[in-house]
Amino acid sequence: MISFRYHVVSLISVFLAVALGIVIGTTQLNGRVLDDLNGQVEALTDDKRDLETRSQNLANQLSEGDAFGDAVAPTLVAGRLPDASVLLVLASEDVDPELVDQMSSLVEAAGATVAGTLQLLPEFSDPQIAQDLQNFVTDSEGLPPGIQLPNTDDAAVLVASLLGSVLIRPSTGEPADPTAATTVLSGLSTLGVLSQESPEIAAADYAIILTTGSLEDDSATQRNAALAALASGLDAAGSGSVVAGDTAAAADGGLVGAIRVDAALATAVSTVDNVNVAAGRVSAILALAAEGSGTSGKYGTGEDTQPVPPLDG
Repeated sequence: MISFRYHVVSLISVFLAVALGIVIGTTQLNGRVLDDLNGQVEALTDDKRDLETRSQNLANQLSEGDAFGDAVAPTLVAGRLPDASVLLVLASEDVDPELVDQMSSLVEAAGATVAGTLQLLPEFSDPQIAQDLQNFVTDSEGLPPGIQLPNTDDAAVLVASLLGSVLIRPSTGEPADPTAATTVLSGLSTLGVLSQESPEIAAADYAIILTTGSLEDDSATQRNAALAALASGLDAAGSGSVVAGDTAAAADGGLVGAIRVDAALATAVSTVDNVNVAAGRVSAILALAAEGSGTSGKYGTGEDTQPVPPLDG
């Protein structure tokens, strides 16, 4: 006769058997899973090492390629800007000083001279002080005698026209009195919108505007519009201008990108989106020479660009 004690012992035996099976099965399963995971970790580690090696090799190749580009750059631009003068404008405080030196050297290798270097401060394109700029430009103390400005209330266009008039030598006619440039630059420096980075600023035939990165704040569109107006104003005043930056500058919020999406500006002002490498710096000089012949273009590695300007320009 089956007693209650028999049932209890039987149930305990069943549970013990199930527990033992689970333990044994889990132990065997964990072993296989652990081995599999260890294998995946080892494979991923090997892949990581391979990628690091490939990345380092590519970086070395890029460095060697850029070094070669720097070596041949003077030859590629030689004689492209004979007896010309070029104004360098730094549109961002983040422009690398080494880049400025490299561009200056290429300008000289092309047969030109650097007329001077201007650093634009963030206030130059700040919408909050646009009225102050307009007041300065239209005031008798800020506007040198004999200079005519366009009939507009756009402060950026007015400032661009004024700077173009006093800093850029017109393709025909005489440049402005040198004292006019001194007066205007002194006034704008006092307003805190730019600084003169070279001892002197002479009249220039061309302008190269160097930039880097992109803007992300709410005023990005207005700021880029002010900088683009300056590029346009300098271009219209003389033989041409080029805006040169890096890949980020060609993206949304970047000055290069802002010019490229404006059909009118893109056909007047040349842009370069890889000035941080030797090929881009050569392109900036060649693009400037092409500007002198009335040809503008988009150069670099971005969408709808040419790698370099035409070498026969």
